[in-house]
Amino acid sequence: MNPVILFSIIFGVFLLLGIRVVFEYKRALKFRFGKYIKTLQPGFRWIIPVIETIQVVDIRVITINIVSQEVMTEDNVPCSIDGVVFFKINDPEKAVLEVEEYKFAISQLAQAALRDVCGKVELDTILSKREEMGKNIKAIVELETKEWGIDINDVKIKDIQLPENMKRMMANQAEAERSRRARIILAEAEEQAADKLFEAGQIIDKSPSAIKLRLYQTLSNIAAEKNSTILFPFPEEVLPRKSRKK
Repeated sequence: MNPVILFSIIFGVFLLLGIRVVFEYKRALKFRFGKYIKTLQPGFRWIIPVIETIQVVDIRVITINIVSQEVMTEDNVPCSIDGVVFFKINDPEKAVLEVEEYKFAISQLAQAALRDVCGKVELDTILSKREEMGKNIKAIVELETKEWGIDINDVKIKDIQLPENMKRMMANQAEAERSRRARIILAEAEEQAADKLFEAGQIIDKSPSAIKLRLYQTLSNIAAEKNSTILFPFPEEVLPRKSRKK
């Protein structure tokens, strides 16, 4: 084979082996003989095969699940809590050079922070203030990750698993609370009805004609039942009449 052609083929293969494409949402750290050189920006890039290598870092928001942690709350209630961490790499160089396996490191930090934060409060606080618990966990994790060029966007508590006996106790407590509220509402309704009846009685006492109207209304209601028989123990004239002014 012609040496020129052979050299052209080898050179072409050499060029092809060094071609790299860096996507817009990624950054590539270039190393030469293992030494960091620079960070490659998105686009078409070329490195020296064998001599140079790259390590790609995703700079989008990344999600990591916090494995369910067994936590003993301040009021001695055992529960299992899991969550999720949202973070973003702002400095790819630090994220690769300052810490080994930054995803694993963040996961471990988040687990430890979750146990620490939730273990210092009562169960009711965890159940009612999840957002606040997440912010406290985020603050703890951020103290370490800032040195790695990583920003923690948010931490959310996803699920809280309670023992079965605790679930039954909380259900009974909720049922008792609903019953208490129902009794209060019923008592308030009875009180309001009694007030209205008292007012109506006062009006009827002041107006004899109102007594007649009430009697007629009662008779009308009774007459709706065809099988009813109405007996008057006294004539209508016996009912009190309003005194006329002389």
